[in-house]
Amino acid sequence: MADNARAKKLADLIREVVAEKLQRGIKDPRLGTHVTITDTRVTGDLREATVFYTVYGDDEDRATAAAGLESAKGILRSAVGAAAGTKFTPTLTFVADALPETAKTIEDLLDKARASDAKVREASSGAAYAGEADPYRKPETDEDEASE
Repeated sequence: MADNARAKKLADLIREVVAEKLQRGIKDPRLGTHVTITDTRVTGDLREATVFYTVYGDDEDRATAAAGLESAKGILRSAVGAAAGTKFTPTLTFVADALPETAKTIEDLLDKARASDAKVREASSGAAYAGEADPYRKPETDEDEASE
């Protein structure tokens, strides 16, 4: 079992090699410049690597990029093996990163919260306080007792 530092170093190397190879080494038109490698994770035994990617475009572009990555998996694994110099080159699994969809969902929720806050602010713009101006009790002073 490898230590976590070694797995992290290998994951970083795989991310760099795959990104570089996709940018300059693979001539597949399905990949182009639309694919971005976001993260890479390697198992503790350094046998399997999961490469997370995002694709700029619609669902059709994502499907063609996924097919292009599956067809280029062997070339990419060979490039990783040459760069890593390890005894065993990890198998690569490509997973579409859910980050853009999650970010869009969060942005939609924040927009709803902003709209709700604006409604509350608008409704309370002319309202007055329910109690006194200073609702907190204060200890009585000598002046207050003398005035009674």
